[in-house]
Amino acid sequence: MEKKFKRTLITTALPYANGPVHIGHLAGVYVPADIYARYKRLKGEDVIMIGGSDEHGVPITLRARKEGITPQEVVDRYHAIIKDSMEELGISFDIYSRTTSSIHHDTASEFFRRLYDKGEFVEKTSMQPYDETAGEFLADRYVVGTCPHCGSDRAYGDQCEACGTSLNATDLINPRSALTDSPVTMRETSHWFLPLDKWEDKLRHWILDGHKEWKTNVYGQCKSWIDLGLQPRAVSRDLKWGVPVPVEGAEGKVLYVWFDAPIGYISNTKELLPDTWEKYWKDPETRIINFIGKDNIVFHCIVFPAMLMAYGDGFQLPDNVPANEFLNLEGDKISTSRNWAVWLHEYLRDFPGKQDVLRYVLTANAPETKDNDFTWSDFQARNNNELVAVLGNFVNRAVVLTHKYFNGVVPAPGELQGVDNDAFAAIRQSSASLEDNLENFHFREALKDAMEIARIGNRYLQETEPWKVAKTDMERVRTILYVALQICGNIVVAFEPFLPFMAAKLRGMLSLDKVEWDELGHEDIVPFGTEIGQPELLFEKIDDEAVNAQLQRLADIKEQNRINNFQATPQAPDVDFDTFMKADLRVGTVLECEKVPKADKLLRFLIDDGLGKRTIVSGIAKYYKPEELVGKQVVFIANLPPRKLRGITSQGMILSAENADGSLSVITASSPVVPGAQVK
Repeated sequence: MEKKFKRTLITTALPYANGPVHIGHLAGVYVPADIYARYKRLKGEDVIMIGGSDEHGVPITLRARKEGITPQEVVDRYHAIIKDSMEELGISFDIYSRTTSSIHHDTASEFFRRLYDKGEFVEKTSMQPYDETAGEFLADRYVVGTCPHCGSDRAYGDQCEACGTSLNATDLINPRSALTDSPVTMRETSHWFLPLDKWEDKLRHWILDGHKEWKTNVYGQCKSWIDLGLQPRAVSRDLKWGVPVPVEGAEGKVLYVWFDAPIGYISNTKELLPDTWEKYWKDPETRIINFIGKDNIVFHCIVFPAMLMAYGDGFQLPDNVPANEFLNLEGDKISTSRNWAVWLHEYLRDFPGKQDVLRYVLTANAPETKDNDFTWSDFQARNNNELVAVLGNFVNRAVVLTHKYFNGVVPAPGELQGVDNDAFAAIRQSSASLEDNLENFHFREALKDAMEIARIGNRYLQETEPWKVAKTDMERVRTILYVALQICGNIVVAFEPFLPFMAAKLRGMLSLDKVEWDELGHEDIVPFGTEIGQPELLFEKIDDEAVNAQLQRLADIKEQNRINNFQATPQAPDVDFDTFMKADLRVGTVLECEKVPKADKLLRFLIDDGLGKRTIVSGIAKYYKPEELVGKQVVFIANLPPRKLRGITSQGMILSAENADGSLSVITASSPVVPGAQVK
């Protein structure tokens, strides 16, 4: 028998406060967590949702150094952006706090100290990268060098962003410090490790035997880690930014961010409920749910539970960890470093009042079992074809017809006919499926169930045709519109977890003070005699111009990334000076320029070379219009043997430089020179 819980504690992965949140974060963690929390609240259950910013770690110090500001200034800026944009999207945290708070520092320090005093850590000494000039140890991200796999000279000590290969700092060729550009040396340092191997048997039993109901991606990743054998994991590191290790002699060391961050769930709960927080963490009748992305599975299913086991004192382990896979953007992996993302705060600026559209599309495309893709064309289609044409259309027709025939008052129904009963039966069926899917964290399928209620409403009006029946039988119209308005009431209940702004607007139109989950499937949500509000459009179409602007923004970003990632080709083998001097480089004035017929890439030039006129054929037609080049003074090689191209004898070669995007730029004289002048 499934265990019944008195309350639910929902935690959401803490986003790094070194940048805003993007749609990948939303689809993977925050929208599904909010759907579940809203659903539980609608059922009248005791539930709290805990969130906050992860404000420690190397990425934040890197951004601070890059911008020439302090880490605190970085996290203050992005914590505010994240918190405000989440609130505007309707993510209903009971608290959204931060790991730089004093209560978090105290909680994390006490947590470490208890494990330290119990002898739960092992201390190890190892060689770590060190910057002699700065006089400090270097985190992996502070070590840069040449990638041994692809040759990029901008690889970091943990990963090469050019080829994506995971690295160790010792793998790099010619490693140097990102702080001072000095060569990296190796120095001995000591750190504390949590021996995960000590807890391997308990974790195996708890997860592999006790939680077979977990999502297959979560269960499978945990099994893989455990089957490979768990290893001790460092809980401290040499860094100035973070929670100081609360042990004498540990100056210059902080808690490793993966150890520090999940304790934030506890400290944030303490901040919210200083007197009763233990009820949500230590009472066996509390169900703890961790919403995370797949990159955090090992920390939340293995590492953090091992920390709680080691701590003891009644801390409960999560009952479920419904991690999602990754969301891609237009077929490419979302990347903060490449700015390849749809940032929430920018979306809210570009699409004001359309929070629910984003929530809908991200839920409909939720990467619940595999990586999925967000495209702007799908965003537009789902808004126009589903939210506008199905949901909005049905509600608008029901409300407009009620005002037309009954002055905006819900009519008393007559006896229900078969088509009426069939509609309610279909709604009850969808409602049962909706609740089952919500309980099992299948939010994408649950959204389909909710939308099916709107589809039932559309089919019902199409079948009953009250606008035609009104010509002969107004009593029957009363029943039809009563049923239609009850379907609208069911839509309010069904969509409140998914689209809270739309649900609130529709609830106002139907003059409903509040709704409860238990009303879903009922036939009397909107009492007859209720005076409803004027019809308002719930959604509006999104035009091509708005979508094209987003696609152009992404195209510009991709182009900029190509330029930023451009690397010069390796230098050609040396040539002796006498050989180089044999090339006769001159400047000539372009007298004529035209496209070569039936040759997309070729232009024919007539050039004044100072001695006469010569013809040169060049493959730059993709990058220049012929008229743009007339009058230009270009650099060319004068003493190449003549060569026929498309039947035209070319007497030399015009020099061009290749840009990062593959385009060509003709090399020209920066100031006027005499035609035929040699390049020295």
